[in-house]
Amino acid sequence: MSFELSADHELFRKVVRDFAESEVAPHVAQWDRDHHFPTELIPKMGELGLFGLVVPEQYGGAVAADAGKGENFTSLCIAIEELGRVDQSIGITLSAGVGLGINPILTFGNDEQKQRWLPDLVAGRTLAAFGLTEPEAGSDAGATRTKAELVDAEWVVNGAKSFITNSGTDITSVVTVTARTGTVDGKPQISAILVPSGTPGFEVQPPYDKLGWRISDTHGLIFDDCHVPQSSLVGTEGAGFKQFLAILDDGRIAISALAVGLAQACLEQSIRYSKERHTFGKPIGARQAIAFAISDLAVAVEGARTLTYKAAWLKDAGRSVKEVKQAAAIAKLYSTEAAVSATRVATQVFGGYGFMEEYPVARFYRDAKILEIGEGTSEVQRMVIARGLGLPVE
Repeated sequence: MSFELSADHELFRKVVRDFAESEVAPHVAQWDRDHHFPTELIPKMGELGLFGLVVPEQYGGAVAADAGKGENFTSLCIAIEELGRVDQSIGITLSAGVGLGINPILTFGNDEQKQRWLPDLVAGRTLAAFGLTEPEAGSDAGATRTKAELVDAEWVVNGAKSFITNSGTDITSVVTVTARTGTVDGKPQISAILVPSGTPGFEVQPPYDKLGWRISDTHGLIFDDCHVPQSSLVGTEGAGFKQFLAILDDGRIAISALAVGLAQACLEQSIRYSKERHTFGKPIGARQAIAFAISDLAVAVEGARTLTYKAAWLKDAGRSVKEVKQAAAIAKLYSTEAAVSATRVATQVFGGYGFMEEYPVARFYRDAKILEIGEGTSEVQRMVIARGLGLPVE
């Protein structure tokens, strides 16, 4: 058994860390204050190859045509972790850009759809989004109310989506939308349909005023008699439910990596500050209350990272859907809850300064909570895990 990443992985980690420190860190506080999405950063991430890590070379990605099982998803998790270590919004931009933007087209799209959309997405010239969540259908994605009716060789889409990442940027090119396309045996038939930005009847609502992830682009979407060609269907009609469940499994590992980056940043900031800050003639790190809290944080970071990269390895190794699903849920649950706790420890270590926006731990604290909600809440992860254990949980 080996618990080490490869030398290539560690070299890649350094490349992404250098990029995050030079291109993101100097600007992130101002971007956060202004709620500014840095469109200019996306092509730079594309040039670094971050959007193409799991995409075949024929579409501009990094996966060789003759490649078998490899380490590409692990590399993506490393990139997300390192970006998330500096800022969670930039980390989720990559995570959603690949996992929710590129992945549905790459995994379930036909050749024409891939040729049309993927090259620009991989290069960072454009972004794509995934419209799943609705005002009345969050964790219960099967309760989707958005409908698509086939009329004269066109899908007519009507409905609304909520909390959709990367959906309203100046470079967003397309959104994959889940919609009811009929019923089978009395059950709703859910399909996935590509809706290009700017399509008449497709309205992007104003950005949300969020607690955290203020740099990330997040909007509600409205579809009012929105017409797209019949060829916009992704995969087969009625396969949408199975498709987005598979997409969420990958996304949960990616969110786990994002959480690891946040927890690691909290650990580093806490260690540094506990050595610099003195009270009663000693650094506060000499006090057991502080030292033990940081020690527990180090244990949590180590556990979260191990669970995350085990899940990524299972994905890269081509293990069964069931095995990856269980590992993804375990990693996502543990890592995100550890990250939330990490921000609480860090702000406590910083004391009153931790409450001030001039210190990054305040931003970390705001950014953390969504990790326990997005890509399936902690409660949903516990349900998935319980079912994986054979428990008849509802």
